[in-house]
Amino acid sequence: MKRFLLGLLCGLVLAGLCGVIFVFSLIRLSDRRPTVAANTVLVLRLEGDIPEKAPVEIPIPLFEDQSNLTVRDVWSTLKRAAADPRVKAVVIAPRRVNVGWGKLQEIHQSLEGFRKSGKPLYAFLRFPGTKDYYLATAAERIYAAPEDLIDVKGLRAETLYLRNTLSKLGIEMDVVHAGKYKDAYDMFTRTSMSPETREVLNQLLDQFYSNLVDTIAAGRKKEPAAVRDLLDHGPFVSREALRTGLVDVLSYEDRVMSDLRAKLNQSSLTKMDTREYIRAQDPDTSATRFALVVAEGAISQGNADPAFGGTGITTGSFTKLIRRVKSDKLIRGVIVRIDSPGGDAIASDDLLHELQDLSSTKPTVISMSDVAASGGYFMAVTGDPILAYPNTITGSIGVITAKPNLHGLYDKLGISKDVLTRGKFAALDSDYSGLDPAERAKMTELVDATYKGFVSRVAAGRHRPYAEIASIAEGRVWLGTQAKERGLVDQLGGLDRAVEMLRNKAKISDREKIALVPYPPRRSLWEVLMSRSDQPPMAEARVNALIDRIPGARWIRPALDGGLLALMPFSIEVK
Repeated sequence: MKRFLLGLLCGLVLAGLCGVIFVFSLIRLSDRRPTVAANTVLVLRLEGDIPEKAPVEIPIPLFEDQSNLTVRDVWSTLKRAAADPRVKAVVIAPRRVNVGWGKLQEIHQSLEGFRKSGKPLYAFLRFPGTKDYYLATAAERIYAAPEDLIDVKGLRAETLYLRNTLSKLGIEMDVVHAGKYKDAYDMFTRTSMSPETREVLNQLLDQFYSNLVDTIAAGRKKEPAAVRDLLDHGPFVSREALRTGLVDVLSYEDRVMSDLRAKLNQSSLTKMDTREYIRAQDPDTSATRFALVVAEGAISQGNADPAFGGTGITTGSFTKLIRRVKSDKLIRGVIVRIDSPGGDAIASDDLLHELQDLSSTKPTVISMSDVAASGGYFMAVTGDPILAYPNTITGSIGVITAKPNLHGLYDKLGISKDVLTRGKFAALDSDYSGLDPAERAKMTELVDATYKGFVSRVAAGRHRPYAEIASIAEGRVWLGTQAKERGLVDQLGGLDRAVEMLRNKAKISDREKIALVPYPPRRSLWEVLMSRSDQPPMAEARVNALIDRIPGARWIRPALDGGLLALMPFSIEVK
């Protein structure tokens, strides 16, 4: 028996050592830098989310092939490919792209920028949705499989309401807000859209749809009226899409390569995935370094690291990041890239303070992504120039808080509570009662004070009178074009324009090359595992991940945490 146990133990140790050796062998193999062939066609496969912040890198080929490209990856790769004599063409293959309409504009502009190099840009589609097709219109030729569905049919916005469900469960939500458009908790208190929500969503749809029509019209050389008529007849089978001029060729991906060989008069071309091309690049140590500081997700207090299951922007980790950038003497300027619907109002104020401190040390420009609203807009008003895309969702200057009353649910479950208090408002956050008139007045007082502070911060950061900002606040969501007209942003544009403005601000010549350095940088799994950090336990991380899958989760977590929120009134995903 002893020999058996000893043999089993030795076998387990040996298996463990073999596993470690195998993993490290894969890591060493993945560290080998690829080479770019002389006649390369770069294949840009975009699928699912395209984040601003780089995900954790798992240095194993199978996982590397599935890692998400960031917006910066796409932007910088297309710029580099346009100037790289080894790259002869780019093929874009979007599939189920799931981003907002601001990022779509950034990527589309980057693709158009590549075309200005004179190199061919072709698109190959497989079961494309509207966003996939939007990106493909930047290409000079669009290919689709012969038996496919071009799922392009216009846009829609849907809202979810849970009031009747909560009533059946015996749950009520007491909501206090400042700003008539600040209706973040309507999903819990209403059964349909408020007039304010309907007004704003219709305006958003109008602009997104107009931009979609204009983009297709320009890319496919059609009149806008003809495109609108086409969209009313979608979706299309491939043959119908070819007949109407939405695509140019019905064939497979190998046809794309053969057509490129003919166009470029080359006997052979080498396909290369964008991820491999990125790995093949040597860092340019001679370039002037600009930091691209990414603030992505909902805002909260704490110190959670996304690599350990934390989500969004937390004050502790983001503050450390800002101070790293501030102390780095090689960084000549900073682009703060915000993609956030807001969150905790106090945390938003802390972040604004840190960014103002950074701005006093290094030239800074604020660049908005898909969303920079409520607390996401709050942290942007440092006094520095603010850029947004025409389709960026921003504004939403307002404050809201909510308290769940679970008394009815407890009754259904046979649960009762005895509540003893000392102090008039000691039960203000008890889940066993709703707000009485005095408590509601107290909550309104707190919300109104926070709202006035929000408006004051915006007025100071935008150098405008308080009354002017108050007139366009009220929790109202604006798109980038509307925000510029109202003085909430300075210019419309993306990363190219942000770099240009930062050059001017930092007094850096147009002749100097710029390297846009991401903060936080991409980290490998090994770096994450070996890093020392005060992180939530794995069980909590898994709960966080589950909550994030629930519709309306962005409101559930803050409601559980309590506090005053500077949060966008609705989650917008226009399909």
